[in-house]
Amino acid sequence: QERLVETGGGSVQVGGSLRLSCAVSGSRYCYGWFRQPPGKGREGVASIDSDGDTTYALSVKGRFNISQDKDKNTMYLQMNNLQPEDSAMYYCAAATSCLTGGFSRDLYTYWGQGTQVTVSS
Repeated sequence: QERLVETGGGSVQVGGSLRLSCAVSGSRYCYGWFRQPPGKGREGVASIDSDGDTTYALSVKGRFNISQDKDKNTMYLQMNNLQPEDSAMYYCAAATSCLTGGFSRDLYTYWGQGTQVTVSS
């Protein structure tokens, strides 16, 4: 069983930064961040495997950074230069494997409750 708890969401202005945190067990091979804008489907944002290999959605590459502190059992998503289209509910998730170069919701077995990110102009 894996219980994931996200923190760090909030409201920022365009160009601002936020860091999301997710408390994890550290026992899964793959952890990821997904987001769901209002009225839209859930999309993959970033993932990291136990070797530290990362994958990013094209829309966030160069602006977002995913990392994991194994000593603190915490996964992070540093989000910089935030834009209105980044506004969404953000979820962390755990899987037994990462999809190389992409995201597959079906691989993720455990999900957090979500944290809201709102970017205003």
